[in-house]
Amino acid sequence: MRELPSSRRRVLLSGMLGTALATALSRLFPIRMAQGQTTEAAMPAITYPETRRSDVVEERFGHRIADPYRWLENDARRDREVAAWMAAQDRTARAYLASLPARESFHARLTTLFDHERLTAPQQRGGRYFFTRNAGLANQAMLIMREGADGPDRVLIDPNAWSSDGTRALAEWSASEDGRLVAFGVQESGGDWRTIRVLDVARGAFLEDEVRWARFTTLAWAKDGSGFFYSGFPAPADDTRSAAPVGGHAVHFHALGTAQAQDRVVHATPDQPHLVHVATVTDDGRYAAIFSSPGSGGSTPTIVDLSRPGWPSRTLVSNFDHFWAVIGCVGTNVILATQQGAARSRIVSFDLAAADADFVELVPEQDGTLSDAVLLGGRLVASYMVDVKTEVRRYRLDGTPDGAVALPGIGTAGAFRGRLADNEAFFTFTSFNAPTTIHRYDVSANVSTIWAKADVTIDPRIVVKQRFYASKDGTQVPMFLLRRADITGPAPTMLHVYGGYGISVVPMYSPALLAWVERGGVVAVANIRGGGEYGKAWHDAGRLLAKQNSFDDVIAAGEYLKAEGIAAPNGLAIQGSSNGGMIVGAAVNQRPDVFSAALPGVGVMDMLRFDRFTGGRLWVNEFGDPADEADFRNLLGYSPYHSVRSGAAYPAILVTTAEADDRVVPAHSFKYVAALQAADLGDRPRLLRIDTRAGHGTGKPIPQLIEELTDMLAFAARWTGLV
Repeated sequence: MRELPSSRRRVLLSGMLGTALATALSRLFPIRMAQGQTTEAAMPAITYPETRRSDVVEERFGHRIADPYRWLENDARRDREVAAWMAAQDRTARAYLASLPARESFHARLTTLFDHERLTAPQQRGGRYFFTRNAGLANQAMLIMREGADGPDRVLIDPNAWSSDGTRALAEWSASEDGRLVAFGVQESGGDWRTIRVLDVARGAFLEDEVRWARFTTLAWAKDGSGFFYSGFPAPADDTRSAAPVGGHAVHFHALGTAQAQDRVVHATPDQPHLVHVATVTDDGRYAAIFSSPGSGGSTPTIVDLSRPGWPSRTLVSNFDHFWAVIGCVGTNVILATQQGAARSRIVSFDLAAADADFVELVPEQDGTLSDAVLLGGRLVASYMVDVKTEVRRYRLDGTPDGAVALPGIGTAGAFRGRLADNEAFFTFTSFNAPTTIHRYDVSANVSTIWAKADVTIDPRIVVKQRFYASKDGTQVPMFLLRRADITGPAPTMLHVYGGYGISVVPMYSPALLAWVERGGVVAVANIRGGGEYGKAWHDAGRLLAKQNSFDDVIAAGEYLKAEGIAAPNGLAIQGSSNGGMIVGAAVNQRPDVFSAALPGVGVMDMLRFDRFTGGRLWVNEFGDPADEADFRNLLGYSPYHSVRSGAAYPAILVTTAEADDRVVPAHSFKYVAALQAADLGDRPRLLRIDTRAGHGTGKPIPQLIEELTDMLAFAARWTGLV
């Protein structure tokens, strides 16, 4: 799940481009049903694999907690029974999914929608421009370099040659200040562990340096190129990527030409082993800025002075009550974003040279939520979400307003790349019905031009609108609606949710959403509480003991879609992944009557044991601590695994996970599906689809991703009456 914040908690854009012309629809999708109707005809009967029940029962705070499927927590690579059960479940699911009438046409359409060039905004170092590119259907994106922004492309790193099945991926990467070297992470089978290597750009050769066991990391070079900062955990005791809990995260410095054992520990908190620390280096190279967080709720900034012997450090804030992030430095003045005294964030400065320095406000809290801020071309450029739509505002370095950056329309702008001393910068823009474009930005002239865009045509009938609906307690919740203009009556609807970790669900181009809308369906994106759309207060209103608000918002969204004649009466599907997968599971348990189909992906489903696996302890600040009685009772009340309602009529449920997911271990999904299949929930299917050699989502080969999305769309279409 995306619960770990980046150094600036940026909106990460991964635009997936493409659409269809109206004339193609009748050829691609000739088989139609009346919208909102379903039929049981010609569908195979499902016999679920047998799942052994054990007699595991624990007494906790006066409750006897049965856990009959705990044996499914065992590692399938070591436990033959788990491996056999997993294989049988996946075979059952795929046999059913292969029989769905819409599968072939969805697969063809998604393949077309993904088959276009996708680039990232470039990073300029030493006159060289570095970015990633996927030509369309390649398993993985390549790292590209140009001599000059408009020079010819040169492939530096092609991970498609690293493995026969495309499951080794290029992860984090960073070029040195002079553009001579690139440090990059290698991701295996979608896992969170990284092996870091270094490429000599001119020679196209890898250095002997190798750093293992990096995880939840950034890569930041020293100004002189002598080495780089990275983050990681101690090597696992058994030298495997098991589900064992991790702790002891730290920032290290690797000096080129030395063994990893000699790497310097720059920042660690052994007395708080469950904090995560990531580092950046300021443009002038003088300071390393380290961002430390318990995973949710707050953070602290630490500044390391790289110009002084011993690299002395100074932690500017001693508690985790508020979110803090370092934007950059101007001389000895560090510029930060903070939620202290401003739920939607404000921008402050701190003079590191002053003995009695205090925080000085530069930009007060605005009418929107600060989502990103950077120093570019002698300006402070800040991106705000105003009702979940981006506005980019400029300020002088003293905080004086300096106009706005014009955007192509209503959508999401982000991924700003540039330097304080450079006039040139780059950023991306996307929306639900607009492919991601990369803009080259002249800071002094405040003018942007398109640097790269997808060669696709957008169906002009696809429209996006925003509505607000009332949740159970009267809170107004925003929702985006995406549909064809000619679809005016109730239609099969896909409701997408996330609602956690202060992460905002923003307008973003997606082939899967477009494929659904092209077919005549509606997509609804509900910005429920728990996200960051309206800052800290919105996040806090959907976490810890207030988590029920998130489920209430989801249920109210479903009721609103039906009451307003948007969703067909029996045609509402709900989809969410990771934290969103948990939201789906909990909402369906509480109100199964609202939904016709549910697609929970890689979800946290056992809320009483999540903290016992991999980085799960980092989620306690979001969900609560199962060892605390008040938190335990709250978690037990909504835990998807523990609150399945036998005797109720449930929607059709397709659970998706991956056997190598070391963020949210697949045991969560395994146990949840076992509980669903054992309960009396009606005749609709409850299936488990498992990808092999894949993890939590990142690094998944494009063909494998298309297969997964195809199955999800075909399943939802079948049970909402879209097809």
